[in-house]
Amino acid sequence: MLRAWFEQQWQTTGWAQCLLLPLSWLFALLAATRRCCYKVGLFSSRRLPVPVIVVGNISVGGVGKTPLVVYLAQQLRAAGYAPGILSRGYGSQHQGEVSAESAPALCGDEPVLLARRTGCPVWVDPVRAAGGLALLKAHPEVNVLICDDGLQHYALQRDIEIAVVQRPLGMGNGRLLPAGPLREPLGRLNRVDFVIETGQLPAAPLHAATYQLELRVGVWTSVADFATEATQADLRAQPLVAMAGIGHPQRFFDLLASMGLGFEQRALADHHAYTQADFIALRGKTILMTEKDAVKCQQLGVDDAWFLPVSAELKPIGHNQPLTHYVVERLKQSMQQRKGSMK
Repeated sequence: MLRAWFEQQWQTTGWAQCLLLPLSWLFALLAATRRCCYKVGLFSSRRLPVPVIVVGNISVGGVGKTPLVVYLAQQLRAAGYAPGILSRGYGSQHQGEVSAESAPALCGDEPVLLARRTGCPVWVDPVRAAGGLALLKAHPEVNVLICDDGLQHYALQRDIEIAVVQRPLGMGNGRLLPAGPLREPLGRLNRVDFVIETGQLPAAPLHAATYQLELRVGVWTSVADFATEATQADLRAQPLVAMAGIGHPQRFFDLLASMGLGFEQRALADHHAYTQADFIALRGKTILMTEKDAVKCQQLGVDDAWFLPVSAELKPIGHNQPLTHYVVERLKQSMQQRKGSMK
């Protein structure tokens, strides 16, 4: 309830924000001091043997990073690289490698989803540098690391920074925590290498290398076996319930509505830990969910439940260069620099 209240307040500039502004100023001071300590070397920051790409955001909540991480991993493999993926593993009780068969309740839903979708080595460790070194030791073939989240994790040096922005919810009132949803000021976007917009586009791009991420939907797939497929016509004839335990459930509901489906809505907290009790009252109804939710429900014995896999498509804004082109060029430069420093 408290989180929902804050998320509602972050979209306005009312009396609550005025009361919280002093705390936002303190948050800004602490964040700036922390960045400065890393910059001048008071806090240590680890450089890994291979280039690191950080995919993160400057706001709290889901902004659509996972489809972008999957896209990058697939594109880099197609370009001849061997990527590995680092994750903090939100809610994870596990530290180490995650496979497609790992238990989401133990390892986290997003790491398991990334392992399934990419086929790349995935490693969970809240200390990203330690996780990166462990992944490279276990998989010496890996020559580039993608860090899922961690834009503010300055203990890990990075070669490429990609900020994912979701407007308007992600930006809210433009204020720092706790008066707004921002972890860092909007000016932080000027210092990243690429900005990926996953919601409404701003009136003018705020960054020279901006892309718009759009989702390409796949085929409805059974949660029970992750193999059986259904057509939209099959589903439309059933009583439908849409469930979403993601950062912004309304985005999933809006997608389904745009497909012409009629359904009941069940919005749940991000990373919701599903149990069989969540489905008792829904017997006799067809359940629709995201792939991120589905990986947590596969072993719950839910028969009539379907997820919609999505893939990222990136459209350049204000230029015509594919993101992969820029990323590969940066990786070549980083690898050359590493070779030069070893001589």
